[in-house]
Amino acid sequence: MNSPEFRLDARLDKDTHFLLDAPLCRIGLMDDARFPWLILVPRVPNIREWPDLSTPNQLQLQTEINAASRALQSAFPHGEKLNIAALGNVVPQLHIHVILRHAGDAAWPAPVWNSGQSQPYCDAELVHVLGRLKETLSQNN
Repeated sequence: MNSPEFRLDARLDKDTHFLLDAPLCRIGLMDDARFPWLILVPRVPNIREWPDLSTPNQLQLQTEINAASRALQSAFPHGEKLNIAALGNVVPQLHIHVILRHAGDAAWPAPVWNSGQSQPYCDAELVHVLGRLKETLSQNN
């Protein structure tokens, strides 16, 4: 019997731009230019919670969260605080939010969720930000 394949939740697919596949996670950029915001999704079928991952995968996920955090800090030096969260109340598939915040951002100091209207990236800005993040992630891995 074949095990089910990994499938990215449709909402995560719609809300993010593919950045890269790390050893464990699909990493996407949230399509909201107000916040430097990455979403890491372990490419493991049917995972809803952190403890559902094997211990080696949990350690790899932590490594990738750290790399994503450093990449955001490098690419966006104005950041003041990292927000790292795995909520899953709306999208049950395990995914980790890594968001770099600063005192002047659109939601500060409140959480980014439900904080006004999302501002999608324009094409030129998207290409620039994805390129910068790919470069910094390759330096941090």
